[in-house]
Amino acid sequence: MNEAAVRTPMQYLDKATGVLRDLGLMPAKLEPAPINALLEKISHLEPDKVQVIARTLGYASVFNEIVRDQIAGMQIGERYKTITSGFDSIRDDAKRMVDQLADSKLDVLERATNVWMKISRGDIADRFDKLRATYLAVTKDTKDQVEREHAILEAYRDYRGALKQAEVLALEVLKTATAKLDEARAALTGATEKVAQFAGTEPADRARLELERDEHLRNMQDEEKRYQIAKDLSDNLTISYNTSEVVMARLAQTSSAKERIYAQSITFFSTNDTVLTALKASFTGMFGLHESTATLNAMKEGISKSLETLSQVGDKVQEDALKAGYGPTIRADAVKKLVDSVVNYQERAVTIIEEMRKASTQNSAEIRDAVEDGKRRIAKLIADGKALPS
Repeated sequence: MNEAAVRTPMQYLDKATGVLRDLGLMPAKLEPAPINALLEKISHLEPDKVQVIARTLGYASVFNEIVRDQIAGMQIGERYKTITSGFDSIRDDAKRMVDQLADSKLDVLERATNVWMKISRGDIADRFDKLRATYLAVTKDTKDQVEREHAILEAYRDYRGALKQAEVLALEVLKTATAKLDEARAALTGATEKVAQFAGTEPADRARLELERDEHLRNMQDEEKRYQIAKDLSDNLTISYNTSEVVMARLAQTSSAKERIYAQSITFFSTNDTVLTALKASFTGMFGLHESTATLNAMKEGISKSLETLSQVGDKVQEDALKAGYGPTIRADAVKKLVDSVVNYQERAVTIIEEMRKASTQNSAEIRDAVEDGKRRIAKLIADGKALPS
């Protein structure tokens, strides 16, 4: 990076925080950073520089939390399982369909299974549409996540630019603190030598020199504390920046891999959408073919069985027709029975007539005799005068 491309700490920080605001991730209020109390102790060394360092470190927890929560929390989820199980169900149903055709017929259970399949899992065409919609949804979410991750990581890179500039300022503050400490140490050394070289007899003069030495010692101790704060600050900024460089490299790899997957997904779908459409049409047509095949087989079986029945029944019917058409009309035994009946009737009629004639003659003679007997008896009664008056 050339010198012209290097921005000031505030330019880095303003750009980074602007991205967070655009994404709606910037908190409404920043909590004071714990390090501010320490920075106050060295603020007099380089007031402007310490102020920039304090402001930069004030956003450290914000950026770190956003990267932890936003980047780590971005998950595509397990919708790929929906795609996998969808293809599995299509293949399983297709295999089961082939198994159903093995015996060339569909029983009641197989028909019920097919109906339940459509109710519970949907038609093959519907399932392919669902797979396509799921894939597009995952791809869209991946695109949104890639763009969001890219914006956050770019903002974090800008913040790390500000962090590096803060390290530069911290090293400059350390340089000033070192100079102040050296001055205080030199002053203490001079004051200590004065006490050691005092040859006077006046105790007050010696005590005055000792007080000056003690004040220089106190000042050096304070400068040493400030130096240590500046040194810790610069050291830890150096460690933080360089250590986070490795972490950023890993985050960049993760984001790059996800971006590569997104690009591959888009390319795959754009070039293989026709394949998915063909699969949908093929499997849908296969199920239609299955139904047509079953219908055709049923028709074939029905016609075959009808022909078998016709061959069995037709022979008998035609034979009976031939017999009826070319055989005798009235059976001889029936005529013989009729003739026998007529002859028997005639024979019995002659016998009966003869018997009835005799019976009739006998009956008329008996009637005549009975009447004549009655007449004789009445005539006798009349002759005897015993008849009733007429």
